[in-house]
Amino acid sequence: MRHAVIVLLLSLPGFAARSSAQSRSLLQSGPMLGYVDMREALIWVQTREAAAVYVEYWDTDKPARKYKTSSLRTEKATGYTAKCIADQVEPGKSYQYRVFINKLPVALPYPTQFRTQALWQWRTDPPEFSLVTGSCAYINETEFDRPGKPYGSDYEIFTQIHQQKPNLMLWLGDNAYYREPDWATRTGMLHRYTHSRSLPELQPLLASTHHFAIWDDHDFGPDNSDRTWPHKETSWDVFRAFWGNPTFGVDGRKGCTTWFQYADVDFFLLDDRYFRTPDVCPGCPRTMLGQEQVDWFLSALGASRAPFKIVAVGNQFITSNAHDETFAGLYQAERDSILAYIERAGIKGVVFLTGDRHFTELSALKNTAGNWVYDLTTSPLTAGVNTRGPNEENSFRVEGTVVAQHNFSMLRFSGPRKNRNLDITVYNYKGEEQWHKRIAADQNWELSH
Repeated sequence: MRHAVIVLLLSLPGFAARSSAQSRSLLQSGPMLGYVDMREALIWVQTREAAAVYVEYWDTDKPARKYKTSSLRTEKATGYTAKCIADQVEPGKSYQYRVFINKLPVALPYPTQFRTQALWQWRTDPPEFSLVTGSCAYINETEFDRPGKPYGSDYEIFTQIHQQKPNLMLWLGDNAYYREPDWATRTGMLHRYTHSRSLPELQPLLASTHHFAIWDDHDFGPDNSDRTWPHKETSWDVFRAFWGNPTFGVDGRKGCTTWFQYADVDFFLLDDRYFRTPDVCPGCPRTMLGQEQVDWFLSALGASRAPFKIVAVGNQFITSNAHDETFAGLYQAERDSILAYIERAGIKGVVFLTGDRHFTELSALKNTAGNWVYDLTTSPLTAGVNTRGPNEENSFRVEGTVVAQHNFSMLRFSGPRKNRNLDITVYNYKGEEQWHKRIAADQNWELSH
């Protein structure tokens, strides 16, 4: 009887409009799609105050049958965020969804939908899919920014990304920029993430693309922060609250390290901050990743049978420029040991995705086994542009791939199971193509135009 009364009330135009406005006013940001597999999808929501949140979802082809996630109570300690798990889904299906806050539906002016991963193994060729990637997203907040010209701009880049309709987005660090008032407290970190995540231009993209993330110094702590940062546990808590990765850390260790598979591609997300030795540390054994993380990574990489192994890490991996935002300087020995393993094991199809440099370029290295290893550095999304970067020496740079403006990279995976292609296209913030390259498995993973 009570359910019937609620349905009747919601059907009344005036009541429905007031209810929608009330629930919408409680939504701070999101919904955002996190990880997705064949039988689960994560939907993240942030409210303005403590509230009960659940998500209703349905098969697009069978809209009459509705499913609900468990109801979760958002709390101040985690920034009033909730991670709702849609666990009554089937492989390869499209679903629509809507958020309920305090039992009232939230009406949004853009589509809220997701598609589960397909069951293709032993049946068909792997599905085509697309991934957008980028780093360094600075959202201005005047009273806490440095005086002078705003550091962030061109937020329409997120609208351009949304219009590309990527299946996935992989954020490569500096996804929010902690300022001085944010560094040392949970309150400050939650404020910064809330401010950045609430950008209006970002909301449609959050709702229809599955998002994964690693961190770098500015969303871990202060500039160039490392394992000595005393608030890294708090930073880890806040990172987990605001992202929907499948896991956070491997082998019982903390950090943002994780792994996931989409279609036939393996993704390795590495942590370049939690275990990193300080840049100034005379006599210290130098490590950016930590030996335990390196051991896990190399074992997992060697076991992968994916045609492409996508490795995300905050600092630039392949470059001859010994900058403090690259492995080539203080951490070259660690980089060389990783490259030596890739060469010794004969691993093909390795593509590093990196950020932090505030300009974009593609680097390529051919090892003595005849296999290519790539590094696609994509930066910045909205933060300041490094105009000096294009003039830096990098003997591994692929000619014609430097972009010194706000930009993002689109990776498209296609082709039959034994003949997969990776197409890389870089677009500026206006959605204008800057360059395109193809890595084809049937050509020994060599670049073609």
